[in-house]
Amino acid sequence: MQKSVKVNVNRIRAKIFNMVSVGVIDEPINRFYDVISIIALSLNLFAAFAITFDYMEEHFKGLLLTIEAVTTFFFALDYVLRLITANEQFPNNSEAISIVKYIFSFSGLIDLFSFLPYYLPVFFPAGSSVFRLFRVARILRLFRINSYYDQLNVITEILVSKSQQLLASVFIIIILMMAASLCMYSVEHDAQPEVFQNAFSGIWWSASTLLTVGYGDIYPVTIMGKILGIIISFLGVGMVAIPTGIISAGFVEQYQKLKTVGEYVEEENIHFIRICLKERDSWTGKKIIDLGLPKDIIIVAIQRNKDTIIPRGNTVLAANDVVVICAEKVKDIQPIDLKEITINNGHSWNGSAIKDIDISRQSYIFMIRRNGRAIIPRGNIVIKAGDVVLLYEKHRSIKEV
Repeated sequence: MQKSVKVNVNRIRAKIFNMVSVGVIDEPINRFYDVISIIALSLNLFAAFAITFDYMEEHFKGLLLTIEAVTTFFFALDYVLRLITANEQFPNNSEAISIVKYIFSFSGLIDLFSFLPYYLPVFFPAGSSVFRLFRVARILRLFRINSYYDQLNVITEILVSKSQQLLASVFIIIILMMAASLCMYSVEHDAQPEVFQNAFSGIWWSASTLLTVGYGDIYPVTIMGKILGIIISFLGVGMVAIPTGIISAGFVEQYQKLKTVGEYVEEENIHFIRICLKERDSWTGKKIIDLGLPKDIIIVAIQRNKDTIIPRGNTVLAANDVVVICAEKVKDIQPIDLKEITINNGHSWNGSAIKDIDISRQSYIFMIRRNGRAIIPRGNIVIKAGDVVLLYEKHRSIKEV
């Protein structure tokens, strides 16, 4: 009885996790929740910006405050649901550790600051102005839109891949700012002691000059200071262009890579698959030359522990090797649609026997992967959470033999 209750609780929690996860649209309620989340965030940001206008505050203050209250409550509810389902996000940890990992994750902190500063002034009225500043964090929830648009993920990939170059360029800019501030203090302190009081008083001037803003509130008056200002301005243009060039080059490389890979796959029709060998597999302990592979199939790489081995004919395969196989698509054979479905606790197939699953007559389950082991499907086999079900869909023109 307790086990049955626990299974039902896990299924409900898995369904809630699918609902609050952005981009999971396999069920109507998940799509509906995504739409509500986007609408709530849009309305909240609209209210936050609109209330700063005198006209909007005078005529629609009550409505804007109501919108902010309702949408912020939705953010709080969303945070609670994500806490409850944290173990689904981190399944390899205990429930308590999963909750802690979510709370201190980047997305967890954004979710927390999306609603917490709104309620803190109730308990700490003196810090209301500071708490209002933290409400800006809710804007960062817009990053979740990345789950809908793959192209937006390119930006994140570029920043991660070019992080070392960007940090190096920022470090150079900081050094140049400090050097410019010290130099300007040396030549302008006597002429403007109230403006350039010390070496760090020129940081604002050097920052605005190097970043090509130039507000004009602080500027050199001596001949030497003006000459130095011209030189630093030229250097600033070059320094600011460095991170811009790095990011631009990253965009070009990333899109060129995607284009090249896409064209290569489209033109050559080459497919890659990976196979993990076990002790009892027939390939284990054999040389590649003795496997008798068809001529259109090639073993292109072997992953052994942390090493990648380029295979030769006399390479001996061992247990736990991950064999990467390349095969050319046969153009004369009509295609078969292959699908891979990962079963979670909330999936409708969880706990059901294969014979009781309602699938199309043209669809067939041909393999189940469970805990790294392949299972040949039979009608009485019960599908469990964590299983990976592989099925294919036949076209009408394909006949069984």
